[in-house]
Amino acid sequence: MVISAGIGLFDFSVENSIINAKKSNFKYIRNMLSKKTKYGIKALAFIAKRGDKKPVQTSEISKSESISQKFLESILLELRKSGFLGSKKGKGGGYYLIKEPEDIRMTSVIRVLEGPIAMVPCVSLNYYEKCDDCPSEEACSVHSLMIQVRDSTLKVLGDNTLADISTKK
Repeated sequence: MVISAGIGLFDFSVENSIINAKKSNFKYIRNMLSKKTKYGIKALAFIAKRGDKKPVQTSEISKSESISQKFLESILLELRKSGFLGSKKGKGGGYYLIKEPEDIRMTSVIRVLEGPIAMVPCVSLNYYEKCDDCPSEEACSVHSLMIQVRDSTLKVLGDNTLADISTKK
């Protein structure tokens, strides 16, 4: 189910420019994580597991994680533009983490790649919008359920950093 709306929750550690650039492109979606987000997390974890600041080539990540190189390149470019990755061109080039893995919360990554964390606009903490089809949020059973889902999701994603997921085997 896709409900067009504004942006959902956004981590304040991510620059305001990201918020403004992405605001018009976000949609409230889902019940499943997109391949783009899944692959983005896998790529970040792969780079973090290296433990050094040396650039990693897209082809190496693509082969190791079984991700289309062309699709991966577009994801890594978005992560670079969002301030998670840096890149180096030429021989010995590739992508590297700009921040330390323990400083990258999964909430930030999900918001950049997937969009809002809230599943419906009426439960967004930062970019609330009233649902067109709901006369009363107080009486809406979906609203109260989605608040619980939002809070639980934020807790799990907020409690996990790139360091946490890249050290798991």
